[in-house]
Amino acid sequence: MRAIALESERLRYQPLDSSFISQSYVDWMNDKVVNTYLQTGGNYTKEILESFLREVEKQDILFWAIVVKGNNKHIGNIKIDPVNTRFRTGEYGILLGERSEWGKGYAKEASQSIIDFCFSSTVNLRKITLGVVEDNVGAFELYKKLGFVQEGFYKKHECYNGKWCNVIRMAFFNPNINFDE
Repeated sequence: MRAIALESERLRYQPLDSSFISQSYVDWMNDKVVNTYLQTGGNYTKEILESFLREVEKQDILFWAIVVKGNNKHIGNIKIDPVNTRFRTGEYGILLGERSEWGKGYAKEASQSIIDFCFSSTVNLRKITLGVVEDNVGAFELYKKLGFVQEGFYKKHECYNGKWCNVIRMAFFNPNINFDE
């Protein structure tokens, strides 16, 4: 399953590939505020980014660049990966790297668009899951607004900035599927 070009009111979602190599992208990955709760980040170079994006290009993956329509600016990425086709589940992840674009509702718009696409008959996932660090209150609130519910809690599961953090596991079930049948 490979990402296809999509769009919403203010954003376009383009399959992530090496055409998105930029100094801005490298800067996001090295920005301690942006990558506070990412499992990757720090010490990025254009060469490391290029290698990563070349690997992404080789995979059948639901991974998009988030681009603002008005100025064609790449502001982040969103993915549903891995996808388990047997159980029709996928793991959600988002990076809104361009800090000047924070607070404008882009993360919610992008998330809703990609979730809707993944719950459509095109992809037909029945459940999307994610993990969020408990201290990342803004992300946790966004996920609740989108419809995710808590399914699990991992105590002192991941270490960020020298602190062991709790991780909340969340899920969003496809509202178009009757699970009682």
